[in-house]
Amino acid sequence: MELTEQSIQAYAGQRRKMIEEQLSGRGIKDLSVMEVLSRVPRHLFVGSSLRHRAYGDYPLPIGENQTISQPYIVGLMTEVLQLKGSERVLEIGTGSGYQTAILAELASQVFTIERIKTIAQKTKKLLEGLRYKNIIFKTFDGTYGWRDQSPFDAILISAATPSIPTSLIEQLADNGRLVAPIGGRESQDLIILNKKGDQITQQKIGDCKFVPLIGKFAWSEDERFH
Repeated sequence: MELTEQSIQAYAGQRRKMIEEQLSGRGIKDLSVMEVLSRVPRHLFVGSSLRHRAYGDYPLPIGENQTISQPYIVGLMTEVLQLKGSERVLEIGTGSGYQTAILAELASQVFTIERIKTIAQKTKKLLEGLRYKNIIFKTFDGTYGWRDQSPFDAILISAATPSIPTSLIEQLADNGRLVAPIGGRESQDLIILNKKGDQITQQKIGDCKFVPLIGKFAWSEDERFH
């Protein structure tokens, strides 16, 4: 794929409609989040046969039984992290790379982990083609986190887990925030966790449905949601 200016600017009208109807229209208030989503070319993060649907209010398949989250969920999860530009962010589940790109626009550095090698390689190539210089990639079991790069000011888990792995909470900086979908097979609660000293608080911010987080401290490959 040639990442020309024309390919990036395509679908600008659909992006504006997405912002008005799916984000602003559903309560997203952070102007910096909406500005970034208004210009990141979401259609480049899905297969060519799905580009006409890239800005719709639903997730889309990206292969390997994985999905790209709907724009509203991306906006909501990003907004609750309250990024100001200086943060070091850990993302668990690189996937299509769309959420990664949004985080990279709003934070100082993004450390992103993907367990599926084919997806990791494809997404790394795409994000490098889009000239992101502040993303560090790793192919590994994300439930372990990235201890030698911790602590992180913010952590985003982009797959469903029965509970937040202790390993990730330990790698969250003091006054850090972690957002994750917590629950079972059919649906999850979207949770924002705040860490202040030894005090951990959690708050539900919505309902959601994600693919499972596979790893040592989440679902096993055999178990998944069965």
